[in-house]
Amino acid sequence: MESRSRSIRKSTCIVILAILVLSLIRTSHCFYLPGVAPEDFQKGDPLKVKVNKLTSIKTQLPYSYYSLPFCPPPKIVDSAENLGEVLRGDRIENSPYVFKMREPQMCSVLCRITLDTKAVKQFKEKIDDEYRVNMILDNLPLVVPIRRQDQGSPTVYQLGYHVGLKGQYTGSKEEKFFIHNHLAFTVKYHRDPETDSARIVGFEVKPYSIKHEYEGKWSENTRITTCNPHTKRIVVNSNTPQEVDTNKEIIFTYDVEYQESDVKWASRWDAYLLMNDDQIHWFSIVNSLMIVLFLSGMVAMIMLRTLYRDIAKYNELETLEEAQEEAGWKLVHGDVFRPPSNSDVLCVYVGTGVQFLCMILVTMIFAVLGFLSPSNRGGLMTAMLLLWVFMGIFAGYASSRLYKMFKGSEWKKVSLRTACLFPGIVFAIFFVLNALIWGQKSSGAVPFGTMFALVVLWFGISVPLVFVGGYIGFRKPAIEDPVKTNKIPRQIPEQAWYMNSNFSILIGGILPFGAVFIELFFILTSIWLNQFYYIFGFLFLVFIILLITCAEITIVLCYFQLCSEDYLWWWRSYLTSGSSALYLFLYATFYFFTKLEITKLVSGLLYFGYMLIASYAFFVLTGTIGFYACFWFTRLIYSSVKID
Repeated sequence: MESRSRSIRKSTCIVILAILVLSLIRTSHCFYLPGVAPEDFQKGDPLKVKVNKLTSIKTQLPYSYYSLPFCPPPKIVDSAENLGEVLRGDRIENSPYVFKMREPQMCSVLCRITLDTKAVKQFKEKIDDEYRVNMILDNLPLVVPIRRQDQGSPTVYQLGYHVGLKGQYTGSKEEKFFIHNHLAFTVKYHRDPETDSARIVGFEVKPYSIKHEYEGKWSENTRITTCNPHTKRIVVNSNTPQEVDTNKEIIFTYDVEYQESDVKWASRWDAYLLMNDDQIHWFSIVNSLMIVLFLSGMVAMIMLRTLYRDIAKYNELETLEEAQEEAGWKLVHGDVFRPPSNSDVLCVYVGTGVQFLCMILVTMIFAVLGFLSPSNRGGLMTAMLLLWVFMGIFAGYASSRLYKMFKGSEWKKVSLRTACLFPGIVFAIFFVLNALIWGQKSSGAVPFGTMFALVVLWFGISVPLVFVGGYIGFRKPAIEDPVKTNKIPRQIPEQAWYMNSNFSILIGGILPFGAVFIELFFILTSIWLNQFYYIFGFLFLVFIILLITCAEITIVLCYFQLCSEDYLWWWRSYLTSGSSALYLFLYATFYFFTKLEITKLVSGLLYFGYMLIASYAFFVLTGTIGFYACFWFTRLIYSSVKID
């Protein structure tokens, strides 16, 4: 009865925990960024419209808005940007668009330009590569509403509008390029009936390509005949789009319409975040997580029962003859804690993995609480970089502790390698990729000042903190092994083919990758298809499942390895779960050829370069989790048996 009541209490706790987690996931997309107060506008107040980078999912190379000969303001002023925004290629600047709160504007003329050969070439290249123009109003990005054919389906929003379009016109077989030179803006606002003030809750646009006509010679007061400001119709008597061609004049115009909305300011991001039908997304993730949890529970239960039986059997051996006849993992107790080859490199990678683990855990907590919502542009990347730098103290501590256990004495050397090996490799790849972006004259190229700031963060903060952690860790008493190590290494018997190290390592990475590959699809989509990623509650749950899966699959394979009297588990435990990074890179390659339309060589190199960095980081993280799981497991089982 007591065990049954204990089981009921345990089940009840699990159910309550599941309800709390699901409620956290369900509400994690509703963001109210702490510390950012809403701005109230009175009727007639000026609204600052800012322009951001030009983006394309075909090239992945952002460009500044004024890299094209759009209408400029009297003076171009750059907005202050954080570190994450600069690394993302954001270039936020002022614009010539003049809005006044709740005062509609019809057919406002922005400017008139005549294209030369260079400008025509630039426009045609950007239109051909399907570049989109991004704007910002009151920290809200500009979106194009696309209504679905299904009546019940919600409106889909796409970030930014296309620079133009290409196609055949008036029966001509020649493909021509047309520019979107008329923008119909819609500003949605939520009004406070008591103060009559309003808050902006939506910023939409419908782009048009119109060949404007006017009477007489052009001047500031020229009346455009293709535009009627006295009617709700945007354009009348215009049946031809504006072609992009040499010596053709283009008149840029815009409308501004205001719509009162019931959406409150705190919920204004919901429409932007629900850009895709996420029902399949939710179902797939929950289904995947349940399968992984079930498999992990079964594996853990089998392992605990098997180990309990083994330990009981070994502790019952009393005679010398029985001890000589024993077989399995107890036979290698004199070699299982023998330091591995290249132990200092293992210490470096374990310390780097601890740094990654601490960084991701803290980042996840801040993201779930709403501090790193998409409304805070660049906040996620800035937080990750700063946390990585400050978590260097844990990297130094973990690497030096392990190094001292391996009887090492040069802790400064290990600390230096911990501080420089992984960041140095990543920085070298990043520097080459940045040179390629700079060669394309893209705004995505990191400026010299930002690059210098990254180096200062690395050598000015991260490296000293790693040494501080290494000093503290090395002063601690060395971790003592639960059993003594023999002076002469035991010979490892010939292993079956399925216990081969390469085969075992490759098999071990499948399950951790299976725990995250569905979520990985949405992460890749948000990065490379210019969409928001917002379900941080689910991501945190997937990350926890990844930790559990890496630990359990590595423990299982380590147990089988020890049972076959192979005691070289140190590096294999790291590589077993770390091999999931190989499957991540292969999946990224599959995603490239099936979901993306990248055709340019530089863009392809950027994609595979950044995914190589991501896979390398994933290897370090998962490998460290598997290593510490096996480290705890081996110490636990060998300290539980009687060894004379």
